[in-house]
Amino acid sequence: MTAVLARLTGRAATLPGWARSALIAAGLVLVLSITVTLTGQTQLASSGTSEAAVRLGLPILFAALGGLWSERAGIINIGLEGMMVLGTWGAAWAGYLGGPWAAVLGGLVFGALGGGLHAVATVTFHVNHIVSGVAITLLGTGLTKYLATLVFTPVSQNPRQSPRIDGFTEFSVPGVSPGLQALEAQQRVFVSDLAGLLSGLVTGLTPIVVLGLVLVPVSYGILWRTPFGLRLRSAGESPVAAESLGVNVVLHKYVAVVVSGGLAGLGGAALVLNPAQLGYLENQVGGRGYIGLAAMIFGNWRPAGLLVGSALFGYVDGLQLRAGGDAVHALLYGATLVAVVVAVLWAVRRMWTATAVALAAGAVVYALYWAADTVPSEFASYAPQLVTLVVLAAASQRLRPPARLGEPYRRGEGA
Repeated sequence: MTAVLARLTGRAATLPGWARSALIAAGLVLVLSITVTLTGQTQLASSGTSEAAVRLGLPILFAALGGLWSERAGIINIGLEGMMVLGTWGAAWAGYLGGPWAAVLGGLVFGALGGGLHAVATVTFHVNHIVSGVAITLLGTGLTKYLATLVFTPVSQNPRQSPRIDGFTEFSVPGVSPGLQALEAQQRVFVSDLAGLLSGLVTGLTPIVVLGLVLVPVSYGILWRTPFGLRLRSAGESPVAAESLGVNVVLHKYVAVVVSGGLAGLGGAALVLNPAQLGYLENQVGGRGYIGLAAMIFGNWRPAGLLVGSALFGYVDGLQLRAGGDAVHALLYGATLVAVVVAVLWAVRRMWTATAVALAAGAVVYALYWAADTVPSEFASYAPQLVTLVVLAAASQRLRPPARLGEPYRRGEGA
C-alpha cells in the first residue's frame, strides 16, 4: 500500500502546476463533502456560503495583490490597511457624487495617494518600511475620520457614516448558474456539494468582483511575462545588479508601491460597494489589510497562491456569518480529516517529524471537536483571524520572499 501511494505521489509531482492544483482542489471538495455528510452541516458547501465568501474575500484579494506588487519590488507594505481605509472614504465620496464606477476610481486614486506617500518615505528618504507603514495606517485612519466629519455629517447627520450610494447591478452567468443550482438541490453526495460551491462563484456577480478575479492573471502576466515585470522583480531580488544592467531601480520601486496602494484602495472600494453595506462606515476595513498581507505570505508571493489564501479567509468569514458557531464547529471535523491526509502523504515521503506534527495537530483539533457541541458565537467571529495565525504558522516552513525585501537601497550603488 505504501509503495502504491509512493508511486502515485511521484506521478503527481511530475504533473503540470495547474493539474496539481486541480487535484488538490478536488481533494478538498471531497473532504468537505465527507464532512457535510457526517456532520449534517449543509452550509459548509452551500451556494450561499460560497457567494458570501466571494464578497468577503474580494477586499482581501485586492489587498494581497497590492502587497504582491510592492514586496516583489523589495518594499514591505504593512500600510495596506491604511491605504484601504483611504480607499473606503475616496470610494464613498466619489460614489455619492458620481455612482459606482466613480466609486471604483475614487478608491483607486485615494489608495494610490497612500502608496505614493509610502514610496516617498521608503524609497527617497529611506525610512524603515515598518515605521512608514504604521504611520500611513494611523494617518489614513485619522484623516478619513476628519474628512467624514467635514463632508458626510451635513448629508448623513452621522460623522461615522456616509449617505447610501448606488451599487452595481448584480448578474449571474447565463445558462450555468441555474443548472448548478438544480444540481445542488438534488442533495447528492459530492456532486451537489461541488455544484453548490461552484454556483456561488457564478451567481450574484458585480463588475468589481470580475475586476478582482481578472487582475490575478493580469498581475501574473505583467510581473512574470513582460520585460517591465522582470525589471521590477529584479529591484526586489538584487537591485545593485539590476542597476548595473541599466535598470532604473528607483522608478520601478515607485511604480510598484503606487500600484500597490491603488490595488489596496480598490479593496476599500469593494467594501463600500458591498451590496450588504453600500457606503462608508467607520472601521469597516477591520484588519482586512493585514489579512491580505497574510494571504500574500501564505501564497508565497505568487498570484495563484494569494488567490487561494484570500478564498480561504473569505470562506471562513462567510461561513461564520451565515451559519455561526455550529458550522465553524463542523469545520473542525474537516480540519481533522485534512490533517490525517497530510500526515499520510508526508509518511509516504518518509518525513517523520512532519508526520508526527500533522497527527498531533489533527488529534488536538479532533479533541476540540469532540469536547464541545458548538463554538461560541463570540469565538466564531474571530475564526478568520485564528485561521490566519494557523495558516501562517504552517506556511512559514516553505516561504521564499524576495531576497532584498525590506532592505534600503540608494541610487548609484550599482553604478
